[in-house]
Amino acid sequence: MFVSVRGSATVLVADDEEAYRDLFAQMLTGEGYNVICATDGEEALELIANNAIDLVLLDVMMPRKTGFAVCLAVKSDPKTRLIPVVLATGLHGADDRVHGAMCGADDFLGKPVNRQELLARVNSLVRLKKFTDELENAEIVLGSLALSVEAKDPCTEGHCERLSQYATALAKRLNLSEEWCVALRRGGIVHDIGKIGVPESILTKPGPLTEDEWKIMKQHPAIGERICAPLKSFGLVLPIIRHHHERLDGSGYPDGLKGEEIPLAARILQTVDIFDAITTDRPYHRARTPREAFTLLREEAKRGWRDAGLVDELEAALLTGAII
Repeated sequence: MFVSVRGSATVLVADDEEAYRDLFAQMLTGEGYNVICATDGEEALELIANNAIDLVLLDVMMPRKTGFAVCLAVKSDPKTRLIPVVLATGLHGADDRVHGAMCGADDFLGKPVNRQELLARVNSLVRLKKFTDELENAEIVLGSLALSVEAKDPCTEGHCERLSQYATALAKRLNLSEEWCVALRRGGIVHDIGKIGVPESILTKPGPLTEDEWKIMKQHPAIGERICAPLKSFGLVLPIIRHHHERLDGSGYPDGLKGEEIPLAARILQTVDIFDAITTDRPYHRARTPREAFTLLREEAKRGWRDAGLVDELEAALLTGAII
């Protein structure tokens, strides 16, 4: 017995043979799936681009674009790479499966297709897609919450988006892995989400904070970590959130970490965070030029607060156009 996901799952079937398109459509619609059909690879990509697809079932040998080419295109696009792709083929050689795996295929079916096997694999992958969709929705909610915190202070408009871009560009310049680039992109958006626990009167205060106000403000990295901790995909993001206010000499917060104890990703975000703060208008200072910002950053590096190497890399990224 197959538990279907009626009304919410759409399967794209792409096959140049009408008999197979009809067969797949009959099997899948009988289980409650919505089915869209394409006659070749080009049409399949057009349908994927213009419809909410939950799974793609591809014939390998199709005109215009093969199933391999379509699979590679789907998995190479950040907008579609989480869509499960199943390759259905009469080819049974190991090389073909290796080629399909290298293109990013999630599963394979041999032709002629066994109905029970088809439904079992489609059902399993569609359920996995639903889980990833829920995860993505949770990330969207966190991002929206972070932007709502940013909106409390008109002087920080666009700050999170800029940090996300700056941090990702700097990570790429340092040849960090894709997963760290993604973590820094996310960290740039949600790094100050913990400020939701800080009174607005403190966040927008134009003058210096009192000692008691600073105690409250310094809680926001830990609060942000707790907010994001339930999301397992944020495992690499959590130390960025918690430690982006640490200083190399141990005078930062919330844990007083020193030097290499501070994760590199947190130091990257800290560097771009301070650069952006210096170069934008704030209640306590006017916007400075990039040159002035780097002068101030290097002064803080000499005091033992900042990573001088990252300051140099950020300036080089700016000069080479990696950061606009």
